[in-house]
Amino acid sequence: MIELNTFSVAAICERTGMLGVAVSTAVPAVGAICPFVKPGIGAIATQSWVNPYLGIDGLKLLEEGKSAQETLDTLIAADPGRDDRQLGIVDSQGRAAAYTGVSCVDWAGHETGQGFSVQGNMLVGAATVERMAETAERSRSADLPERLMLVLEAGQAAGGDKRGKQSAALKIFNVEEYPWLDLRVDEHRSPVAELRRILQVARHQLLPFVDGMPSRKQPLANLPEQVTAMLMTPPPFRPGGNGGS
Repeated sequence: MIELNTFSVAAICERTGMLGVAVSTAVPAVGAICPFVKPGIGAIATQSWVNPYLGIDGLKLLEEGKSAQETLDTLIAADPGRDDRQLGIVDSQGRAAAYTGVSCVDWAGHETGQGFSVQGNMLVGAATVERMAETAERSRSADLPERLMLVLEAGQAAGGDKRGKQSAALKIFNVEEYPWLDLRVDEHRSPVAELRRILQVARHQLLPFVDGMPSRKQPLANLPEQVTAMLMTPPPFRPGGNGGS
């Protein structure tokens, strides 16, 4: 069991229905064990002494029609390690619920709003979660990748994990069963800043490709010529690249 002393946000875009999680911590590979998302169902961030089955089972409960709060109540009631857990859930209707166990390492806490949940533990102080919640409220007009990134940056700027920095991740699902965006920084001195840089590259080089990939409705790829041409260009010389430097 890994202690994931972390700050994260789970949210839904009320315009598009996209669901996602952004997270950062001072443990490697947070994107592999914290964010759980299913299109049209919900988004879950599980952390502290992390139990991935809270994410796995939570998505199943949401898919059965339980609300975020009902899902949270069911998961926590069944978990003997509940005192050490932290969990944030957003369902497909924008209802949010969060939980911070009484034994989570200080500072630990959470805030929820319509369509989002922010949570953190072993933080420098309460300001991390407070700034994240304020940013989540203010950034409703942004698209979901930008909104999640802004919330994560606000948490980092307010202090973040008191041990330091190591990894960050951004995972978003649209309508398909595969991720629309799944970015990870697994070992970096400034993981949130690096995640921002990678997001900018992904907007130019990855998302146009993903938008043309096979879907359930259209099993043949539908890539515009300009996207195909871009992908045939060496990475440094694509839009968003570094020009070979």
